[in-house]
Amino acid sequence: MDMPLYPGDPLTKGVGATKDAKRIDAKTAPTLTKIPVLPISYSDALPLLKNLDGAVVPDSWRGSLPTTYHFGGKTPTVRMKLEFNWDMKAIYDVIARMPGSERPDQWIIRGNHRDAWVNGADDPLSGLVAMMEEARAISELTKTGWKPKRTIVYAAWDAEEEGLIGSTEWVELHADELRQKAAVYINTDSNGRGFLGIGGSHTLEKFINEVGKTIPDPQIKMSVWERTHANQIVNGSPTEKREAVERPDLRISPLGSGSDYTPFLQHLGIASMNIGFGGEDGGGSYHSIYDSFDHYTRFGDPGLAYGVALAKVCGHATLRLANADSLPFEFTNFAETVSGFATEVMRLADTMREETRATNQVISNGMLYSVQDPTLTFVVPKEKGPVPFLNFAPLQNAVAKLNESAKRYQTDSTSKPITPANRRELDRLLYGSERLLTRKEGLPRRDWFKHQIYAPGFYTGYGVKTLPGIREAIEQRNWQEATEQIEIAGKTIERFAAEIDRASAFYVWLQ
Repeated sequence: MDMPLYPGDPLTKGVGATKDAKRIDAKTAPTLTKIPVLPISYSDALPLLKNLDGAVVPDSWRGSLPTTYHFGGKTPTVRMKLEFNWDMKAIYDVIARMPGSERPDQWIIRGNHRDAWVNGADDPLSGLVAMMEEARAISELTKTGWKPKRTIVYAAWDAEEEGLIGSTEWVELHADELRQKAAVYINTDSNGRGFLGIGGSHTLEKFINEVGKTIPDPQIKMSVWERTHANQIVNGSPTEKREAVERPDLRISPLGSGSDYTPFLQHLGIASMNIGFGGEDGGGSYHSIYDSFDHYTRFGDPGLAYGVALAKVCGHATLRLANADSLPFEFTNFAETVSGFATEVMRLADTMREETRATNQVISNGMLYSVQDPTLTFVVPKEKGPVPFLNFAPLQNAVAKLNESAKRYQTDSTSKPITPANRRELDRLLYGSERLLTRKEGLPRRDWFKHQIYAPGFYTGYGVKTLPGIREAIEQRNWQEATEQIEIAGKTIERFAAEIDRASAFYVWLQ
């Protein structure tokens, strides 16, 4: 599994809810249609498609196989014989730890999974070999007598493809220790030629932008940050183009699920990043026998130049985090991003209200029925209930407080000194702040997912939903739950803002 990373990545993959699915409350969960699903190869699918004898399907339903796509019509029944192997197999995570010399109880964790479907040259080995090169380089540093200030942990996860099992079991097993010690988790998965892509906690957005500006692009005489910046200006959406011109930092993507950052970020609230290059590496080999060394070195990353670039980006990030006097968390980018999420959910309610009004109107006045083909059966849908005006004040007030606190911390942290004695405690507060964005009760109908700002969508696979409690309640037209989730999100953000104020208090004018 992996997540879309680089600008323009067409993949839309995300949450595999293996653990939370069994926790769905049958009394409150939406009605789920249970349709058996079996992935098959295109060679097996082609004769089935060729024998469908119904009407031709709409353009948006058509695939790329050499046949006309039809509905089923009177197509004969297909019988399949399925065989499965349910053997239990041991899985193995490989963990390497280098204790910190000054703050051994603060951990920088770097991970990539090691299991694959078939060969796995791209997914996951392109990311794994870069991580192993980082680890090798750090081991060479120690031969000179160097030691990191904080503990560095390298992890090669097993059974990621079967549902993030290796990383999830490790995180759950060590949850209490990780809550106390884990400062940042850095994840990679697949990698290829092209542009730098980053998703993750927006409290690390400014930091990882600074890292990207120091790493040379293997193909062009500029930094990987500059090349990605140029790509957004030339090929981005109108919003991306505007932001690339106006913002000093490239915006990183919020994370849903799909790789091993999920248990760290979504379950425990550990600030995380998912990093990789791509966009010029072709495709078509994903999770197949064609994901081979030969294919990858010919098309994915010839010369493995972007594997070296990935090792440099993540290696620099790991070393900077491990050796910083104070952890480089920054909150103004996070506050701006959350403000945008809040605007989106408020606009979502307004848009649904207008769409509901317009749809109900054409149903009630008969226009919807009048434009249907009279030779076909058409059942007029029922009118939907009106969308109420929700009280977003708790969310709006919390976001306003967050912006004030973030600006204050930025001013204090850049203009006032801090005593060495306060740095260790400040670090704990900074990396612990992400924990305050989680809620013990989790999200509605899936208590394993506890983060209140980012989550994979209930119905979107890996795809992210921001302010998920509010957003999904509105999408499901559950207005009571939406009101409750607005209150919960507001209180969560207020707690986070109060923690930023506590961090500001560590910076004082020395007498």
